[in-house]
Amino acid sequence: MRIDREAGAGGPIVTGFTEGGFKVGEAIHHALMITPEAATDWTPPPLAALAVADLDAILNRDPAPEFLLLGTGADLVRPAPALIAAIEARGIGVEAMSSRAAARTWGVLRAEGREIVGAFYPL
Repeated sequence: MRIDREAGAGGPIVTGFTEGGFKVGEAIHHALMITPEAATDWTPPPLAALAVADLDAILNRDPAPEFLLLGTGADLVRPAPALIAAIEARGIGVEAMSSRAAARTWGVLRAEGREIVGAFYPL
């Protein structure tokens, strides 16, 4: 599937999905961490074991992100309430959705200039 880049979006954008994962530029990422500056491969733990420390690379930014887009894989799976509470205690919101929806939402919100970060589990 191809996704057209939104006009005015700065930084990396997911431009499509392949059997291997998320397409960002010429790279394919099986699982993805994404910030307004960079998209990197990620080896996430099982979602039930996900901890704030697993997300520190994208949460500890200056300026702090407004919220984390958490792509939970092929389907929406609710993350552990303790994880949500720990991230929100930092003043960062969490929006969980399927990884495809998170990747599409990323492009829309970045086109608006929103200061967000994303962690997307494999499709």
